[in-house]
Amino acid sequence: MDKRTFIKNISLLGATPAVGHLDKWIKKYEHIMPGELASDEVFWEGIRKDYKLKADYINLENGYYCILPQETLENFIVHVREINYQGAYYMRTTQTDDKRVMAEKLATMAGCSKEELIITRNTTESLDMVISGMHWQAGDEAVMAEQDYGAMLDMFKQVAARYGVINKVLSVPNHPSSDEEIVSLYASAITPKTKLLMVCHIINVTGQILPVRKICDMAHNKGVKVLVDGAHAFAHFQYAIPELHCDYYGTSLHKWLSVPLGAGFLYVKKENIKDVWPIFGTEGKEDDIYRLNHTGTHAVHTDLTITNAIDYYFKIGAERKEQRLRYLQHYWTDKVRNMPGVIVNTPTAMERSCGIANVGIKSVKPGDLADILLKKYKIYTVAIDYANVHGCRITPNIYTTPQELDQLVKAISELGAQ
Repeated sequence: MDKRTFIKNISLLGATPAVGHLDKWIKKYEHIMPGELASDEVFWEGIRKDYKLKADYINLENGYYCILPQETLENFIVHVREINYQGAYYMRTTQTDDKRVMAEKLATMAGCSKEELIITRNTTESLDMVISGMHWQAGDEAVMAEQDYGAMLDMFKQVAARYGVINKVLSVPNHPSSDEEIVSLYASAITPKTKLLMVCHIINVTGQILPVRKICDMAHNKGVKVLVDGAHAFAHFQYAIPELHCDYYGTSLHKWLSVPLGAGFLYVKKENIKDVWPIFGTEGKEDDIYRLNHTGTHAVHTDLTITNAIDYYFKIGAERKEQRLRYLQHYWTDKVRNMPGVIVNTPTAMERSCGIANVGIKSVKPGDLADILLKKYKIYTVAIDYANVHGCRITPNIYTTPQELDQLVKAISELGAQ
């Protein structure tokens, strides 16, 4: 069985009666503009039926891991069975070609060249490969924010201890007055010794979308390369990586693309590939990105499910999904922003956020707030209590209903009034 036949066959094997139902359901609404459809609860109730949801609580912590819709889950199970059926034969003859097919499909979705993207296991692996793999020298400087993800900050601490790199950590305001305020903040930390600047595309603890292209252009004018943490951006809202003008970009696919756990990708602008050491020793041309892709034996059935997750994403519609997530976030944040005792740690402007937001109660510690929301109101969230952010991160998914968010609003109203 050749590569193309295998990919075609596994897609067909993954088909279920629910798939046909969903196709027909979405087709009924093709004539409605995404902005208008964002608040059409009948349409989204039909989408919700494609998810198996736990009844014990309202899940508002999709930012860690967006569960798979049943269509993608069934395809994943097919891939697990097929790999188990073929065993070592598949691993030795087909897996490398299939992984490149998946990477090429991701590159098309990301708007970049297939020579600039590899599949990794998550954002941490992607970004840490760049951070640890640069040619650091004592006295080199790196710029980052305290709101960046802990695993990457830890890697910067490691290269500081190992090579004598100086880390300059700034703090991004939760409510900036303009893009220029943020760009100037990063610019003020750059010196002639700065070698790398890391920035979040969307800050994971608050949901604030940063002006990445403006930051990249500023940094490049000063001779500094930019690494972008896109863990929560890909398949959340629309963009093309080359339009950001960044040098490196990493993301996780188990978040907003709803791929099974264990997949992400790393984008490296072609001219920068030769400047990164791989995590594990391997042969290859210095300008070939696959030189960075050796990690040993891994979960190939997860990689194969990427194609199914991408197909599902485009079936729902990129614009429909983005508009729905932004609608859901503003549905609840607009109601609680001016409540007494309530702090919303996410910007108000529509373009500065999408589905993620963060809310705190002045009189309640974040850990206690998360505990109360779960035990009293049956709402599952995650507490954030660092980097000038004190509250609970709220991340709905496309299956979330306004009625569920009404329960959140009720809880915040009652707790804020105490």
